[in-house]
Amino acid sequence: MITPVKQINRFFLLATGPLIGLLIALFIGGAAIEWNNSLDKLAQEADIFETTAIVSAGLDQAEANAKTTISSIRETAELYHKTTTTMSSIVTTATTAAGKPETIYNRRITSKLGTPYQTIQSDRIRIELFKVNPGTYRGYAMKIKLKSPDAMKMTLGKDKFGGSETTKQAVERYKAVAGINAGGFADSRGERYPLSTTMLNGKYLNGFEASFKDLFFVGLNKSGQLIGGKYQKQEDLDREQPLFGASFVPLLLQNGNKTTIPPKWQTSPLRAPRTVIGNYKDDQLVVLVIDGRDESGSSGATLTELQEKLWKMGVQDAYNLDGGGSSSLVVNGKVVNKPSDGALRPVPTHFLFFK
Repeated sequence: MITPVKQINRFFLLATGPLIGLLIALFIGGAAIEWNNSLDKLAQEADIFETTAIVSAGLDQAEANAKTTISSIRETAELYHKTTTTMSSIVTTATTAAGKPETIYNRRITSKLGTPYQTIQSDRIRIELFKVNPGTYRGYAMKIKLKSPDAMKMTLGKDKFGGSETTKQAVERYKAVAGINAGGFADSRGERYPLSTTMLNGKYLNGFEASFKDLFFVGLNKSGQLIGGKYQKQEDLDREQPLFGASFVPLLLQNGNKTTIPPKWQTSPLRAPRTVIGNYKDDQLVVLVIDGRDESGSSGATLTELQEKLWKMGVQDAYNLDGGGSSSLVVNGKVVNKPSDGALRPVPTHFLFFK
């Protein structure tokens, strides 16, 4: 027989059993889920730690590489700077050394002229003006350094073939800083024509004429160098690439050697005003303009005297230009010499110099 108490316990167990089972299941299942989640979190944290360690190591290596690169760049920059400084020093030393022979040579030739009493300087030209007075004659020397080929030009009187004007007029018209008379001339029908071969702007004004008797051609080539001599064929002169030039007589020096002065020009006249142009080894030009009171032969210089003077000065090539009343030297708009006619003579060709 079942007692009431046992009946109640059995009923309670039957009633609460499912609930207790559910609770047990939830407990067991929840713990497993929580355990699994904990494992996942631990795994994730381990992955993160490992990844962080890898990234940190990579950053450390990158920093080390960057430091090495910066150091390398710094060393390279320092080496470049040192190399550049050294090269600049070498260039400066080489330039100075290269300029020394020119400076020494220039001092040597200048010492034979004395001290310039006037100097004209620009980026195109340097002109030094000297007085010449060896005792037997008086005159002026002009040493010219052409820094640009266009610093020297030849002009025609009134810009026409057969025209003439004074050197001062040509200097003023072309706004030149200096000028001298150039080649010889011959008068015909009221016009004054330059002698023999004459060139302007690279063109022959009256065709090429082979050198004859004592005539020579003198002028400047396209490189700004003085050229001249006797030419039997046009191709011989063309080979020198002349830009301009005129003709007269006679040659005084060629390649540093004295030439034979024809007897006619040694005595006709013996002494006279003279204009001579020449060049040095370094392509500097020299001009001598010698004064004389008249053309009777009682004053001025002989060609032999000038030849000796130029040779001792170290001039390489020298050409006697038209002299007498034609000799003229104009600097800064002023007539420097004393024209033997009492005034400047109009001539057909002039050598002008520009700042």
